[in-house]
Amino acid sequence: MSTASSPRVLGRLVDWLPTHPDRRVRVFAWLSFVAEVLIIGTGGAVRLTGSGLGCPTWPRCTPDSLVNTPEMGIHGIIEFGNRTLTGLVGLLALAVVVLMWRMRKDRRGMFVLALIVLGGIVAQAVVGGITVLTGLNPFIVGFHYIASVVLVTVCAAFLVLMYLPAGARERVVPAWFAGLVHATTGVLALTVVFGVLTTGAGPHSGDAAAVQRNGFDAEVLEHVHAWPGYALFALTLVIVALAWRLRLPVRRWATALLAVELVQIAVGLYQARNGLPELAVGVHMVLAALAAATMTVVVLRLKAPVATGSADRRDAVAAAQR
Repeated sequence: MSTASSPRVLGRLVDWLPTHPDRRVRVFAWLSFVAEVLIIGTGGAVRLTGSGLGCPTWPRCTPDSLVNTPEMGIHGIIEFGNRTLTGLVGLLALAVVVLMWRMRKDRRGMFVLALIVLGGIVAQAVVGGITVLTGLNPFIVGFHYIASVVLVTVCAAFLVLMYLPAGARERVVPAWFAGLVHATTGVLALTVVFGVLTTGAGPHSGDAAAVQRNGFDAEVLEHVHAWPGYALFALTLVIVALAWRLRLPVRRWATALLAVELVQIAVGLYQARNGLPELAVGVHMVLAALAAATMTVVVLRLKAPVATGSADRRDAVAAAQR
């Protein structure tokens, strides 16, 4: 390709990019969200199957090989598979950034969220390497998980804004109700943090030959983790009751949050009473990320695009309800 033709090709590519969140943006945004949730599941599989050091070096899988070797067995396959998925997640995030390029001014908030996801994935790859190089330090492993949950919530925020028109937004619920939702969000964050500490004190270190725990009493932490969990459930129950009583536009998503929490509580009780089976722990990890994503939707649905006419306002409120 000649030097003169390069600008024309680049220009055609830019012209091809969307000027509003069309089907291309929606498809890749949803794929990015699903991939972020999926990588939490595969990361959990790495830890729960004892494959944390399946690839004992980073960024190469072994000192002599970029990929896993047959001698490394199933642990090498699981760990390298998780690393490979990180690449796919990164490519999807990059695609979203590229697709948002022509909207970077009109949809600045969405563009910034897309950049955060892409930058976060790069940072997560580095943190993953530090995790391996430190022999699966439980605090770094825990931070790795929390960062993944944050990226899931950022993807969820992008999805919400994607379906709303551009422009300023205004609160469509009472101020006290918004405050209650924000306080509940803080309790959710506290629940996740204590859950990470509880897992870091438990039996699933990620590698049987390199067991590192955070030094806390796992049995005590199980109870401490449950306290904000039950408080979260109680607060969510209040939010749902009030939202339906007052016919607030967030009522359906608040109900969805309550449903996720009910399943999460059931899985948590099951794993605590059955010796922390690996599959249940993995499901619990993924559900925590989905709960955080759903809470993000509830928070963002507290506001709707500013509309001047009564009909426009009804349409804006209807959009907030979806």
